[in-house]
Amino acid sequence: MINKLWVFLASHKKRLILLAFLFALAFPWMFASKYLVRIGTVCLMYTMLALSLNLMVGFLGQMSFGHAAFWGIGAYTAAILVTRIPGCPAIVSFTAAAVMAGAFGLLLGLPVLKLKGYYFTIITMVFCEIIRLIELNWMSLTRGSLGIMAIAKPSFFGMKITTPHQFYYLILALLVLTVVVINNIMNSRIGQAVLAIRDDELAAAAMGINVFKYKMMIFIVSSMLAGLAGAFYAQYTGYIDPSGFSGVQSNEMLVMVIFGGLGNVLGSFIGAIGLSILPEMLRGLMQYRMFIYGALLVGLMLVRPDGLLGNVNFKYIGQRAQNGGQTGTAHQSGQGEKKQKSRRDVNGGGQDE
Repeated sequence: MINKLWVFLASHKKRLILLAFLFALAFPWMFASKYLVRIGTVCLMYTMLALSLNLMVGFLGQMSFGHAAFWGIGAYTAAILVTRIPGCPAIVSFTAAAVMAGAFGLLLGLPVLKLKGYYFTIITMVFCEIIRLIELNWMSLTRGSLGIMAIAKPSFFGMKITTPHQFYYLILALLVLTVVVINNIMNSRIGQAVLAIRDDELAAAAMGINVFKYKMMIFIVSSMLAGLAGAFYAQYTGYIDPSGFSGVQSNEMLVMVIFGGLGNVLGSFIGAIGLSILPEMLRGLMQYRMFIYGALLVGLMLVRPDGLLGNVNFKYIGQRAQNGGQTGTAHQSGQGEKKQKSRRDVNGGGQDE
């Protein structure tokens, strides 16, 4: 049954993407409740954050627990700009937030990306806490635990974004930009190099791939996208404080990525939207809410350790379905392709056995 579902999704991928996009466009007008529109806005923002983290964790294979730091850097950059420069256009505050987050990504990546395994993970956790402490104690700039209040709403070319519907479409546009950036990267030679590094870093280096260069590129892009989401968050809520960008938020983003499936764009959508909506759906259960939430996550990890869409290669499944073949996971297909290539190499380019 699961294989049939994968075949259906793979065979109708473009149509389903179009339908999902049309639904996203129509969503604010399908429901009169501003509350639901705000929930949709938050879901899209977390999807953007999950996608940016998945670029680092899922596609590159570098486990990071400090993604909320870049989110916070972007949020504080935008908030400081618009509160200290009245009338600062959103194109400036958003761009500055992305650039600042990318700059911190560069500064952190220079020493840290040379580390491997748990060392990298630990440093990202420490970095997240350092940024939070800076935000908490630099009173003259960040106002510490008081936070920054009365953050101006974004303005694009003279048009002020104020209503829930307008904010929804703004984050939808930013999310589309994120998807386009990630797809263009992963479908290019850069993406092939990144996947090679994830699969076997030593083999990639032996093939002449500049491992550090590609790691740095992905780390910076991931940081910039998180910073862009931070700028939106600051000007959407109108208030930020250090508690909103701690390790707890980093863990939530990571859970969303793992829940949906590492290295899968669609998985990030499902993980972020699902885990953003689930607490709201369980709100009526009061004290049992977090218990049920945790139990569902544990149950999923037992049934699908790689996440809902982990190791699912829709492109491969679609090709096999068109040819009347059997379906399989991305891992299985990858192993099969490697074996076929090895046979061709052994046979001097002849037919497979």
